[in-house]
Amino acid sequence: MVGNNTVNNINTPKSVGPWRSTNKLVKIMNDSFYDLPCPVNLNAWWSFGSMLGLCLIIQLLSGLLLSTHYTAHEDMAFDSVVHIMR
Repeated sequence: MVGNNTVNNINTPKSVGPWRSTNKLVKIMNDSFYDLPCPVNLNAWWSFGSMLGLCLIIQLLSGLLLSTHYTAHEDMAFDSVVHIMR
């Protein structure tokens, strides 16, 4: 009986916590973002700077994408702008 009892308890968690720590797919994101240990001195300005950095990256990527679709030729410039707007 002892061997049978231990076999049944191998795959079951010892303590059932919140759903985000028991689901296998959500646990990866939970460990990376939600339960990540961070220093005490992080504040709203740190988050604001991170958001500004994200906005800068988005602007650089979108500017690169727009510059690849724009044509500087005088006959085709208007058509390329119309193509970008659509």
